[in-house]
Amino acid sequence: MKNIVIINGHPNKDALNFALVKAYIEGAEQSGAEIKEITIADMEFNPNLQYGYHKRMDLEPDLIKAWEIILWADHLVWVHPVWWGGLPALMKGFIDRLFLPGMAFKYRSDSIFWDRLLKGKTGHIITTLDQPGWYYRLIYGRPSINQLKKSTLQFCGVTPIKVSYIGIVKTADENLRKKWIEKVKRWGKDNL
Repeated sequence: MKNIVIINGHPNKDALNFALVKAYIEGAEQSGAEIKEITIADMEFNPNLQYGYHKRMDLEPDLIKAWEIILWADHLVWVHPVWWGGLPALMKGFIDRLFLPGMAFKYRSDSIFWDRLLKGKTGHIITTLDQPGWYYRLIYGRPSINQLKKSTLQFCGVTPIKVSYIGIVKTADENLRKKWIEKVKRWGKDNL
């Protein structure tokens, strides 16, 4: 049985992302997986890494609980929109505050190398777009995926990481949205 955390990075509870998260959870529960959810919009924390890595900020209770869930999980599923090519600000702040040296990775003394402290975990990024996924990849170079997948998760040892695009959201009718929801439910059932 797989332990899965699904992390919702959308700040608007009326957004499609919340329906996608619900669908993934339903599918994963059907497979017998143990699943926990982190809804960043419900958390109380300062998203600003005020001192960078020069001085550690105390983690708020919601961040401590989220980190315990991330450590518990075998598989990390991230659901978020792409805004201006990147992650929503609150989601970026969540990552800045939690994926810290000594927690998610550890720099080696007198070396350019580091230890990946989240080895053994896998991931899936499900991102919603207002453009076709192929366009986002070819024209823009998929900056949010590079940031989350390569510069954060793989940097910390999470691998492999599947990437899925849902879009074009702004022009989708109800039937297309239902198809997306069913697709994400199957991904949950397959623990992708």
